[in-house]
Amino acid sequence: MTAYEPPGDPGAGTDPAPGPGPTGPGRAGYDAVVLAGGAARRLGGADKPGLRVGGRPLLDRVLAACAGARRTVVVADPRPTARPVTWAREDPPGGGPLAALAAGLRHTTAEYVLVVSADLPFLAGPTVGRLLSALAAGDADGVLLTDADGRDQPLVAAYRASALRRELAALARDRAGRGERADGARLTGLPLRRLTGALRLTRVPDAVASFDCDTWDDLATARARIREHGHVLDEWISAAKDELGIDLDVDTGILLDLARDAAHGVARPAAPLTTFLVGYAAGRAGGGPEAVAETARKAAALAQRGAAEAADTGSAPVRGKPDVAPDATPDTRPDA
Repeated sequence: MTAYEPPGDPGAGTDPAPGPGPTGPGRAGYDAVVLAGGAARRLGGADKPGLRVGGRPLLDRVLAACAGARRTVVVADPRPTARPVTWAREDPPGGGPLAALAAGLRHTTAEYVLVVSADLPFLAGPTVGRLLSALAAGDADGVLLTDADGRDQPLVAAYRASALRRELAALARDRAGRGERADGARLTGLPLRRLTGALRLTRVPDAVASFDCDTWDDLATARARIREHGHVLDEWISAAKDELGIDLDVDTGILLDLARDAAHGVARPAAPLTTFLVGYAAGRAGGGPEAVAETARKAAALAQRGAAEAADTGSAPVRGKPDVAPDATPDTRPDA
């Protein structure tokens, strides 16, 4: 679904109200801050969050990875997205990652905060879960990924919100103490390492999930990697669900098996038509994975019955005699 409601206040929320859940790194236990307002200089100023990999904008791919967050804050100018988000912006815009992080953090309340950039084509839910679980299990201030060269990636990380607020406030006080501006711009231009250098961090190596698209070559590599690794079908399904506004996880194996049975047991055109009918019937039944599975099971049983009937030719004909019904009228035509 496309959720785009220009906020009345900077960062006003469009999220649904957080649902009930356990504390810790579950749905009610973490918020996400996505930094998506960079200048993309190495891409010639292109709209990097809107660039597509596997048919989906980079930003939407990242939002899908943190779909379990209680609230997702995107620090950038508002745009259509596949999932509801809260919009925020640093003041002044373009103030750098620390200023952007501080702006996003103001809209979070959870104990844990996932902090990611919007250019991570291969970030996925399981990686987010690993980061949050490692954070909850230890006493570090944050857990971040390292890339293929072993370099820290502080914008693919889970942090304790209290630690981030503590160190950001310290940096702001330090600037104010030296006579610099003491308003929202006090973090502008500061490098991210000023923050991470003061935190106790745990590192998790992951060359794939930490891959980001900073250049056109990076983008080409990401697009090629999807096909090289045989994920075309999964990518297509994800892109189609985003485009059609469907937020539904189903067992695709059931549908593929159904399509195979319909094609083999009935006729090839029966495969797409049958899967369409299953989707329509599941929708009328209220939708949801269970409805899809049940309607697919019924259709598969029907296709299998049809295949069995087609294979059953009755009793074998007597050798040397024509395969005709016993009461058939003989053909007496001269050319019979």
